[in-house]
Amino acid sequence: MAFLKQLTDHIRAHYGVSDDSVIPLHAPQFGSQERSAVLDTIDSTFVSSVGRYVDFFERQLADHCQRPAAVATVNGTAALHTALLIAGVEAGDLVLTQALTFVATCNAIRYCQADPVFIDVERESLGMSATALAEWLAEQALIDDHGICRQRESGRPIRACVPMHTYGHPCDMDALQSVCQQWRILLLEDAAEALGSSYRGRPCGGLAPLAAFSFNGNKVITCGGGGMVLGDTEQMRQAKHLTTTAKQPHAYEFVHDQVAYNYRLPNLNAALGHAQMRHLPRFLADKRATAEAYQQLLSDSPYQFIAEPSYGKSNYWLNTVLCRDLSARDALLSGCQQAGIQARPVWRPMHQLAMYQQQAHGDLSQTEWLAQRLVNLPSSVRAGVATDDD
Repeated sequence: MAFLKQLTDHIRAHYGVSDDSVIPLHAPQFGSQERSAVLDTIDSTFVSSVGRYVDFFERQLADHCQRPAAVATVNGTAALHTALLIAGVEAGDLVLTQALTFVATCNAIRYCQADPVFIDVERESLGMSATALAEWLAEQALIDDHGICRQRESGRPIRACVPMHTYGHPCDMDALQSVCQQWRILLLEDAAEALGSSYRGRPCGGLAPLAAFSFNGNKVITCGGGGMVLGDTEQMRQAKHLTTTAKQPHAYEFVHDQVAYNYRLPNLNAALGHAQMRHLPRFLADKRATAEAYQQLLSDSPYQFIAEPSYGKSNYWLNTVLCRDLSARDALLSGCQQAGIQARPVWRPMHQLAMYQQQAHGDLSQTEWLAQRLVNLPSSVRAGVATDDD
């Protein structure tokens, strides 16, 4: 309990909050550029899905991730759903993903009328384990005469694999890609939490044929909502058509050539995201300073700080500690709550949720062990970092 007081005092001092105000887990920071861009959009009257800020924001993300093109969507789940559709995921398919993830990953798979298969994670990154993936495929899969990977027992196609960069820590993408290539499975990045993270010097979001980001209010940068799907030029042409109700270009006629989605990001939101991107380097530097301060404080404590993996650089979206056991985790959560500090456990593993309990999975011992021990601590960018001179 003595160290808990030391931890909560550190958090209040780090964020410059000396009174009893609640310190949030991750709050956005805005400067005058955001206000100007949003007001400019209102003045232009182009506040919906047509407007120059949508184009600006898409180009910024594509350039940042070293991708040919990007398409903005209303949220990260829509971006991931679109990526899966572009990848060819169909009804009845299986899609490999991790059980330690936010529910949106699995929901996007189900939107395609496919089913998730849950693979275990590794402790270093909290992301999908290439070893666990290879073991499940060796036991459960085959490649048929047409070169399609299928589950042995059911014959269902295993169409794609979707690891997630948990809390901004990059997965071991080379190892995962090697397994997927061997089994002829398309690899997609769920990079919802990983803007600004990198793997062996390459930006997350640029590590697989398709990737998806989220810009929810609790992410490193935000549009209020918002998401982005990234890929090659032809894929993004398809994505733009699919997310714009599949409307054919015409001066005045309404011709739609397939069932599609109204997923485009409004220009109003894109203006906010465009301005936020200008602050990204400074946001990342401040978040790294916060992570380093936590790591130093926790070096001689009952908690283990989850540092970035050896092969990558994390944006430290949510700083995370590993507790001794479930009772220690709950004591930390309760103590932070009583001190007016928001802290959160990791998401309940997907195979433990009612709608996903019947899905196929491999051994999930690491997932279940981590789920009883992980706690997120406040990780916001500090006030005043979003300045006009970015």
